[in-house]
Amino acid sequence: MENLQDILKAGNFELIDVREPMELEMDGEINGAKNIPLGEIEERKDEILNLEKPVVLFCRSGNRSGKALEYLNSQGLQNGYNGGGWEQLKETLENI
Repeated sequence: MENLQDILKAGNFELIDVREPMELEMDGEINGAKNIPLGEIEERKDEILNLEKPVVLFCRSGNRSGKALEYLNSQGLQNGYNGGGWEQLKETLENI
């Protein structure tokens, strides 16, 4: 499995923001990210499992995205990554 930096540099990935919609309004978002709140991951897992490219999950701190990734891995996700907190991920993406 490639590391997160390599995935981000390659640019071929899907961003999934597991924060709640009100957090996006308060804190801001990352352009192009799809919002699937942690509480909806189980019922919307097929949207993620059917993606052909690597999936980078993130939230405010990396905690919820870690939980989401753990669950999705248990459901068969092969190419998932915890992108951590949204501010750090956004900065990383801007500097690639």
